[in-house]
This record gives sequence, structure tokens and C-alpha cells, in this order.
Amino acid sequence: MTAITLAKGVNLGLRAAMDADPKVLIMGEDVGKLGGVFRVTDGLQKDFGEDRVIDTPLAESGILGTAVGLAMRGYRPVCEIQFDGFVYPAYDQIVSQVAKFHFRSRGLVKMPIVIRIPFGGGIGAVEHHSESPEAYFAHTAGLKVVACSNPIDGYWMIQQAIASDDPIVFFEPKRRYWEKGDLDESAPPDDLFSSRVVQEGTDATVLAYGPMVKTALEAAIAAADEGTSVEVIDLRTLSPLDMTPIHASVRKTGRAVVVHEAPVTLGLGSEIAARISEECFYSLEAPVLRVGGFDTPYPPSRIEEEYLPDLDRVLDAVDRSLAY
Repeated sequence: MTAITLAKGVNLGLRAAMDADPKVLIMGEDVGKLGGVFRVTDGLQKDFGEDRVIDTPLAESGILGTAVGLAMRGYRPVCEIQFDGFVYPAYDQIVSQVAKFHFRSRGLVKMPIVIRIPFGGGIGAVEHHSESPEAYFAHTAGLKVVACSNPIDGYWMIQQAIASDDPIVFFEPKRRYWEKGDLDESAPPDDLFSSRVVQEGTDATVLAYGPMVKTALEAAIAAADEGTSVEVIDLRTLSPLDMTPIHASVRKTGRAVVVHEAPVTLGLGSEIAARISEECFYSLEAPVLRVGGFDTPYPPSRIEEEYLPDLDRVLDAVDRSLAY
């Protein structure tokens, strides 16, 4: 068992995938010689060469357009979008080509592309470096979307995503890159498209993904000090959603709070709240509540802590749910 950071977990997962399959390529801005701005691809170009770890121009649409051609010829490209807010120039390629090709070709052409996106705030960055664009992609038919929250999932989920024949948008919580966990490679990983109960409880269910999982767990610890038992679920997969453990938990607790950094309006919490209401209506003791960012562009770093959901906002939602 080895203690690793989330960044190292993804790095080791990429390395394992490249060792296992010579058709796996990594492409992106500064991913080669520099090893990525977060050093997630550190050492990979040195060990696998410039033909497999490719430093691209600053042109996200070109990165994804090239990846489409490579995928059509049997390669498995892993594209890094350097920061979340840089993905929009590639949005047309992702939605119009990557998401559609398999369907358009009646299943003859596969698109085994992984699009890695460091997302979310909390690092004191400037504009376009702290956004949470996951809802755009989860809404797009033909794409699968996942979000890791810890080093172990980072290690396994990136390998599972690369092995998939479907295009997958892979979100990595950048402010958690340096947090550590113990990796046991002998322990079998969970299915890529599955949610997981990470803290058991009986009074309320808190659902989170990516950077907010740690916040939800901290809220559960604080709630326990006040005599409230909170169950925390790490969604892990955003499209398709794995609702089975969510429904089971809400039927047990009768209450649900969904937490994400993205603005609340039309965020992923809206879809989850609707599905819980449809399936667990008679088990609910309170409306499904949502905690998220505000309906503004991401603010300057000096006030980002006012914008990001924190322990107090999660606890407030739990208290409001229990007050019904």
C-alpha cells in the first residue's frame, strides 16, 4: 500500500494505460516537456517519447479535431484541456463530432477519446481557470462524464476510461490534486459508472462529486458532533447517473441535499433532484435541496471563498431539510 496524491494517481494510471496499449496517446498544451501545469503528465514524454506524449499548439479545437482522426484510425487519444475554462473552443468538436460519430456511423466507428479537464475553484486562479462546465457535457447525448475525487479513484478511473470505446469527459478536481490517499493495487476497483456510499448515516443524504466530496465528508463529521447522522455519496459518474445507491439511501433517510460548485440553476443537482422526486416521492420527508455556486461568472480569487460551497452552507441545507 502506497500513499500517493491525486495528481500522482492519475499520472500512474496514465502510465499503466500506456504500458498496456501502444495505441494510447496523450495530447495537450505543455503535457510533454513540462509535464502539464499541474505535473500530472510528468515524466511520461521522457519514458514514452514525443510520438506518444504530444505537446500541441494552444488550440483546443485542433487538439480534439486531431483526436477524432486518430480515434478513427484505431488510436486511443487522451486529450488534456489545461484548465476548465479553456474547453469552449473545442466545444463544437466535442458536441458535433466526438459525441455523434459512433451513432452517425451506425456503430461502425468508435470514438475511444478521453478528455481530461481539471475543474473547479479553490486555487486562487484568474478568470477561466476555476469553472465547472460539467452540465454542458452531461446534457450531451453520446458522451459519458465522470469525476474522480480521490487518488485511488484517479488511478483506476483514468485507466477504465481509456479502456472504454466510448468518448468520456474526465473531470479532475484541481484543488484536490495534492491530497493523499493509500493506493492498494491488489484491491479491485469499483465499476467506472457507479456511485459509492463513502459515509454511512441515517438522518439525511448528501450527494457530491469531485472537489465537493471532501467538503460533504467534513460536513458529516461536524453534523455528527451535533447528533445528526449524515450519509455521504460520491456520485463519481455524472452521465450516466447511477441512481440505485442514491434511491436506497434516500428511502432510508427521507432527506437529500445535492452539492456542487457549479451554479445551482440547471446544474446537475436539478436532474438528480427530479429523479429522486420521481422515484422516492413517498419516502421524502422534505424537498430535495441544492447547494452550489451562485448565478454569476466565477468571481475574482479574492472573493472565491464567498462563492464556493463550504461546510457551513452544506450544514445549513441539512438543518433546513431536517426542519421540515
